Amino acid sequence: METTTFANGPITMAGALYRPEGFDEGTRYPAVVTVHPGGGVKEQTAGLYAAKLAEQGFVALAFDASYQGESGGEPHFLEDPSARVEDVRAAVDHLQSLDFVDEERIGVLGVCAGGAYGTTATMTDHRVKALATVSCLNIGTAWRQGWFGADPVNAAVPALDGIAQQRTAESARGAEASTAPYVPAQTDENTPYDMVQASEYYLTPRAQHPNAKNTYLATKSIPKIMAFDAFHLVEDLLTAPVLMVAGSDAGSLWHTTDLHGRLRSEKKLVVVDGGTHMDFYDVPKYVDRAVAEATPFFTEHLAAS
Repeated sequence: METTTFANGPITMAGALYRPEGFDEGTRYPAVVTVHPGGGVKEQTAGLYAAKLAEQGFVALAFDASYQGESGGEPHFLEDPSARVEDVRAAVDHLQSLDFVDEERIGVLGVCAGGAYGTTATMTDHRVKALATVSCLNIGTAWRQGWFGADPVNAAVPALDGIAQQRTAESARGAEASTAPYVPAQTDENTPYDMVQASEYYLTPRAQHPNAKNTYLATKSIPKIMAFDAFHLVEDLLTAPVLMVAGSDAGSLWHTTDLHGRLRSEKKLVVVDGGTHMDFYDVPKYVDRAVAEATPFFTEHLAAS
């Protein structure tokens, strides 16, 4: 693995580039962009998948989102879906600039919210020839309808009312910027099991990283998230083949099945028995299964012409 930087407009992105074993500078390789979950950084699950894909013969690029981790952008800790999608496009730009990457053989693999951001990027940037999602989470839909999708969309209105009041306090009265955690620091019997696991992943030595602060700017991020739908227009604009991997016991499974039901392009749905949302972040049994599905998928769809 080597550290790298690349431009996303005025923002300098921090990345980690993984090359296949036996790398030959004179060979043009297929490449995959791996996109991290909301609140994650490249050193966590996105880097793990990038390393695994490099073992399978792909050049792979993980990176920190704009405004997060080691990447630039102010204010830091902003979760902006449109910026996250542009990050993926910028990562494709960077891969295409590398002499050892075949610019016509680039795919995207996204985990959790990264899978949804990757979906929008693939839908609107047809340089991406294949998409894989793992434990996909359409972040806007999740914020509007809750983890299990049981809430009506208008249940989000009180939260938006509160954000409006807070923005007035910050912009007109000098209040401190409001922040919120991606995952709960404290859990109880009412916390969805996936979120209990998420807290363990991000906030314990299991996968804790100093660049993943478990915080985002609430006032500036929530309105952007609430208005975002990664799957809007996928029926008509997403033409690339799509692989979707998720666990049967994940509370977020409905995002994956929703995407699968709406797609008209070539598609494959893999629901892994017993898997939860977070199992696919770092549990070897589930990560290996996702990679075992992604490897032949990308090998086929990123094959040399």
